[in-house]
Amino acid sequence: MIDDAARDLRRERRRGRTGDAGSETSRRPDYRSLKNPFLPQPIFSVDQVAAIHDTALRVLEELGVKVLLPEARTILARAGALVDEDSQMVRIGRDIVAAALASAPKSIRVYAGDRARDLTLELGSMTFLAGSGAPNVTDLERGRRPGTLAAFEDFIRLVQHFDVLHMLGPCIEPQDIDNRFRHYAVNRAQLTLSDKLPFVFARGTPQVEDGFEMLRLVRGLSEDEFRLGAHCYTVINTNSPRQLDIPMAQGIIDFARAGQVLIITPFCLAGAMAPITVAGALTLQHAEALAGLTLAQIVRPGTPVVYGSFSSNVDMKSGAPATVI
Repeated sequence: MIDDAARDLRRERRRGRTGDAGSETSRRPDYRSLKNPFLPQPIFSVDQVAAIHDTALRVLEELGVKVLLPEARTILARAGALVDEDSQMVRIGRDIVAAALASAPKSIRVYAGDRARDLTLELGSMTFLAGSGAPNVTDLERGRRPGTLAAFEDFIRLVQHFDVLHMLGPCIEPQDIDNRFRHYAVNRAQLTLSDKLPFVFARGTPQVEDGFEMLRLVRGLSEDEFRLGAHCYTVINTNSPRQLDIPMAQGIIDFARAGQVLIITPFCLAGAMAPITVAGALTLQHAEALAGLTLAQIVRPGTPVVYGSFSSNVDMKSGAPATVI
């Protein structure tokens, strides 16, 4: 009797999934446009958040950030920042930061290869992508091995398959392709195997421009049409504490000029290159994110920017990152 009951239960579950007589289910979940139904959970009080923001502004104003790219220092100086060329330190006044925050868009519409996969990046929207940046790939049959173009293409196919993954990313590094040509292979895979929002590495102006040109050709866009909408994105990492290196500063300038999305993500490890306290690490993260955001808005007011965060802490026993904040 127990077996019969279990069989009946399984039959009912299958009927609920497939409908009557095996017909297609009427349930059609929409994973392409997700909203967070929950309110943000406050960790700090309103006064404490204001204090973190004010302290970050003081860090930029009084201590500054080291900017290694001369062109970026020139752009910031023209906007009123104080630049010491000998030390490459740039002090950015809070009035400059305030103007940048005012011009940054609160909602960003990004355009994929298929209009049904366009996204709106704003508070409350939930956008998912696969983990990215790994040098190696592993599976149960072949084990751990260096990333290849074939493996990268397989990951793109998987991301394309799942609607809950909304954007593409550099899942792994195709190490079998020469560095000089790797960006061509990566961009080609994204643009031919998927119609979702692609990622373009900020690895110098020539490679960035190649990526933009490939995207325009595939999407059938003129240069003006491309610049009037956001069709790709990149991630900008600061070198904590308080340093913006040459490729990342150049990436901010290149993407801002083209009107493409910048996810500015400080890489602060509390206890290593950031203060050990959560409040201290967040203050440094905030200062670095504001520095990158400000540079982008000076280059082109209204540049689509996303505030990224990779703040974590260091396990002092092993020296490895531990829990993500």
